[in-house]
This record gives sequence, C-alpha cells and structure tokens, in this order.
Amino acid sequence: MSYTKWVAGSGLLLQGLLPVSIALAENQENVEANLVQVDNIEIDAVETITVVGRTTNALITEKELQRYQANDLADVFRVNPSISVGGSVGIAQKVYVRGIEDSLINVTVDGAPQTSTLFHHIGRVTIDPDLLQEVDVQAGAGEATSGAGAIGGAIRFKTKDASDLLGAKDRFGGQVKVSNFSNKGQQHSASLVGKIGEDWGALAYWNNIDRENMKNGRGDEILGTSADQTLGFFKISGELSEHQYLSLSYERREEEGEFSARPNWIVLQGERLYGSESERDTAVLNYTLSKSDAVNLETTVYQTESSFRGGRFDFLAQISTFGFDIRNTSLIGDHKFTYGVDYRDDDVESGYAIPQPEEDHAEEGSVLGLYAQGYSQVSDALLLSYGLRYDDYSYQQKILLDDYYGTPITDVPVEQDSSTVSINAGLAYDFTEGLTLALGIAQAARGKEIGDGFTIDAYLYDRTDAPLVDPNLEVERVTNVEASLEYAKDNFSAKLAVFDSKIEDVIFERLYGNSLYQNIGAIKTSGVELDLNYRWNEFEVFLGFSANDTELDPDADLYSANFGSVPLGGYEFIGLGNSRGDTLNLGVNYTPTSHLSLGVNVSHVSGLTIDTLHQDVDLGFVSDIYSLDKPSYTTVDVFTQWQIRDGLVVNLAATNLFDELYRDHSSVGDYSAVEGYELVVGPWEAGRDIRLSVELSF
Repeated sequence: MSYTKWVAGSGLLLQGLLPVSIALAENQENVEANLVQVDNIEIDAVETITVVGRTTNALITEKELQRYQANDLADVFRVNPSISVGGSVGIAQKVYVRGIEDSLINVTVDGAPQTSTLFHHIGRVTIDPDLLQEVDVQAGAGEATSGAGAIGGAIRFKTKDASDLLGAKDRFGGQVKVSNFSNKGQQHSASLVGKIGEDWGALAYWNNIDRENMKNGRGDEILGTSADQTLGFFKISGELSEHQYLSLSYERREEEGEFSARPNWIVLQGERLYGSESERDTAVLNYTLSKSDAVNLETTVYQTESSFRGGRFDFLAQISTFGFDIRNTSLIGDHKFTYGVDYRDDDVESGYAIPQPEEDHAEEGSVLGLYAQGYSQVSDALLLSYGLRYDDYSYQQKILLDDYYGTPITDVPVEQDSSTVSINAGLAYDFTEGLTLALGIAQAARGKEIGDGFTIDAYLYDRTDAPLVDPNLEVERVTNVEASLEYAKDNFSAKLAVFDSKIEDVIFERLYGNSLYQNIGAIKTSGVELDLNYRWNEFEVFLGFSANDTELDPDADLYSANFGSVPLGGYEFIGLGNSRGDTLNLGVNYTPTSHLSLGVNVSHVSGLTIDTLHQDVDLGFVSDIYSLDKPSYTTVDVFTQWQIRDGLVVNLAATNLFDELYRDHSSVGDYSAVEGYELVVGPWEAGRDIRLSVELSF
C-alpha cells in the first residue's frame, strides 16, 4: 500500500511510490543524500512529483555536471538521450528537446525567462554549468505552472546559494578551481561564501573560460571557435522570519571572440572572421512565505538585459525583459492546489551598431497569465492532476526606418492582441508496489512574441506596403499526450514512455507572400523513450534510449507543390527544430570508496536521411529536393574523481575519448553538395578533450 504525505511550506506533493523510480533512474546517491524527516518517515525531498508531463521529465544534478567537468550546454545534457545540443561553437549552441528547438521552450534561470533570439545564427540560452545546483527539464507541454508559451516544454536552471557551499557549522568558506582542457581551453573560477548573522548568507562567484580554436576528431582546427567567456555572480539569501525566505541575485555574463558571419556554419580557410560580443545581465528576487497549509506563497521578480554585437554588418540587437510570478500552494486534506499570476514584458531593438539602434527598430510584447494546478489523492493507488491556464498576449511592431536614410522600411506596423485558455489532466495509478502507470494530456498556447532581433531590422527594405507580421496571424496551440509505465524495486528501475504532440498554426518566417511571419502548418512529434537503471554494490549501470519523429504538416497554401509531411531540419526550419537519429546512452559508474568514483558513458546516434530545401525548390533557388544524409556516430566519455583529502578534489575526464569525427545531428547539416550552398554546413564537434581540474575548498 502506498501513502501520501503533504509537507506544508515545501510546495511538494510526495507520493510514496512515485519518487522512487525517478530517483533511482537518475542516481541512487541523490536519494541517500537528500532525505528529510516528516513524522519519522523518510521522504525524498528532491523531486517535485507531478503527473502531467512527468513521463519524460529529467533532473540533472550538480554531481552529474561535475563528473565530466561540464563547461557548455552540450556537457550539461551529455547523458540524456531526449535532450541534445547543436551548434558546436559555444555562442551558437541551441538546445533541442525531442527535436524541438529551445525557442519554443520556456527556459528560465532561477525563474527568470531567457526570451526570444538576438540573432538566429547564435543560441539564446547562456549558462555557466559550474554555477548550477540542478537542471529540471519538462519535455513537451505539461502543467499550468510551466509558464506562458511553454509549447515545447520547459527547462529550469537553478543556481547555487550560500547553503549549498557551507557546512552546517561553517560561517565562512570559499572555493578555487583550475581546469585545463587539452582541446584548447582553460578555466579559472573562485567563490567566496559566508554567513551574515545566523539566518543570512552571501555567495560571490567569478568564472573565466578562455578557449582557442578547437580541433575536430581528424585533428583539423575548427576555425571560429575561440572565445573568452567571463561570468560574475552574487547572491544574498536568508530568512526574514521563521516563515519567510528571501534571495536576491545578480549575474553578468560576457563572451567575446572572432566568429564567422553565421557562427552555426563552418568557417572555410581564409574566410574573414568578425569580432563579436554578447552580454547578459540578470537580476532575480525570490521570496517565499510559509504560514500554514493554506498559505505557501512563492514570488519571483526578474529583470534581464541581453545584447549581441558583431557580424559582417556590425549588427547590434538588444532585448530587455521584465516580469514576475506570484503563486500560492494550499493543502486541503488529500488535495494540493497551486494557483497564481505571472507577467512578462519584452522589448527588442536592433540595427547597425553605428549609429545606435533607435526605438524605430523595435518590437514590444507582453503576456499576462492566470493559472491553477491541482492534485488529488483519490485512493492509496490513484493520484489525479488537473490544471487550467489563461494567457493574454499583446504585441506591437513599430514603424521600421532605414538606419542611414531614415526612409520607411514598412509603414504598416502591426498590433495584435490574443487570449488563450489551456487545460491539462493526468493520472498515476499504482498497480502493485513499485509498478505505476501514468497518463496525461496537456495543452499550451503562445501568441505572437517579439521576433529575432536581426530579422526585424533586415526585412522588407523594398516593400513599404507589406507588414512584417500577418495581421491575421493565429495563436500557436499544442496538444501533448503521454503515457508511461514505471517499475522500481530494490536497486532496479525501469521506465517506458510514449508521447504524441501536435503544435498547430506554427509561426515561422516565410520568404514570400504578404508578410514575413505567418502560420505555416502543424509540427507533429511522436516517439518512445526507455530508461533502465540498476545499482549493485559499488556499481551503477544505466541505459537511456530515445526515438522520435519531428515533422511539419504544411498548410495547403504553403508550397505550390504537394510535398506531404516535411522533416524538420536545422537550416530549413531554423528556430523550430531539427531531426535526429535514434539515440542510445549506456553508462557505468563505479564508486569503490566514498572518496573515489569512476565512470564511462557511451552515446550512439543512428544514421538518418531527410528530405530538405522544400521552400528553396518552391522559390526556384534549387531544382530538386535535397536528401540530407546525417551519418551515425558513437562517442565515449570517461571520468575519475578523487577526493584526496577534505577540501581537495582532483577530477580527470576525457570527452570523445576515441576522437570520433562527427557533426551532431542537432547542428546544421552538410548542404555543400548543392550548388550555391557550399557554405551551408554545420561545424564539426570537438575531438578528444582531456580535462583535468583541481578544486580546493576552504
């Protein structure tokens, strides 16, 4: 028989059998290290247990990030087959969940969203893995609490605070870390942490990664990959009273380098590189109030400023985002209800850096959301979840003027307002102890938001009678259906999940017609995932498998020819998604003592061929559909971590141990065989990288 236990003030629904399979599948050590006592019952307090969307959720912990010395986005998601990162070059990396690009995913850092894109040839998600406490990924549309516009899911990055680095009896400490990467890089970081009085703590952190051009698996230099990344972070947090907690953080991230005009494409020998720089400043305030079962308030307020300057046009784009999320959780008997309001306001300006962009080159957008999510323990075996979300979108495009001449690019600005309602429902049923069936269906919607910074300045120069955005644009809507069967007993866990998702009225750039941004059809994603985990004494063995198809079902008038369903490709459908071969991860971790751990991870991606360049054929740029070949590849990563003594840890890791020469399926493919497309080739991934780090804590 399972039990249900509510923890007032924690915001968690803890159901006896459900946490076990998830926790074992990720790392049994996390379970042992994160137990709390409630009425003499030990409960894992790491996981937020949900039903809708839970079948393919992933939690990546700090310990997992340390093993392979994660220093970019690809390292963060290295061992999860459902999540991939393409682009190779750090500034160009983009995250894909089930083949859907992060532009359709609600990405937050401590609750602050990273919105829109500054330049569609670079990534929009920037994070320092060393700063992370954990990463929570919701694959596909899920609960009403996921935020506005989460049509492809949600990725939540959570940073460390003082309590993560200080022992219970310590008042001051710090950490210095030096890392060297054989594939042309080095990292230096330092942190100081201390208590202020009895209830407050402060954390100051600095990190610098200096990279030269990497080499691929053939030993050739990957041009345009050198960069200098610097991050500064400060967080102060503590208890205002017995029931109140407050944290305030500020982060500044800078990256400089010489990149190609399109950093997510290869650089040919002799091709010119352009000095470029990106910056992001984020301030976040988090406040919680836990008074009773009925009052468990969580408030987040944030402000983010991001910019990118560079490229062959000395282009400058700037995005400003402000918002908040206020929610409360009430526990009533065997029911839990979370309800609240969130708001986000985005502004983008772009143009030539000299003269500076003005408000004439701008878009503005905002969204106000109201949401409620409930959970009910109907019986010992049956848990239900259900939710409702209302979003009100407002979008405004200002008149665009030519930077140098001041003449109108378009005198048909667009204003759009739209409101949407989304629902979700799910259940988890325990057939027997350890065996759980979960079913869920979820909707999400997204109105027109601010677009790519480069696009709003560069389009429609000779079409003053055409709006940038179709005045009759429809809201994007998704329905996501998932089912899973999970089993967990003793030291073994297994999970089989299937999913089917359809995003209708997808908004995309169309190179012809009466406007640029139009509805082009529906994105359909379906697939299967399998996770196995077994722990035997000092050994842990895990296997993950993911297979999905991501296609566009085009509107009848999108193309002049009937192409049928079109696979998503990172060049043809930049900003939407990318097709990837079936992905298998197999790993073994060995922990002979509490001070020594070793591990190996093998990743295999099956070969794939997709038809591409449909729009280019339709426009007469090329004569035939191109069959893009994505060859299979296998990579092997190993690590060993040794705690020499208290406060001194040495980590030795090797990624791509056998120097595999490959292009990640989530990068732009190789179109060089098409006449006129010789430059449209994604960069190779890095070859073998031996990483040595020494970490001293005091």
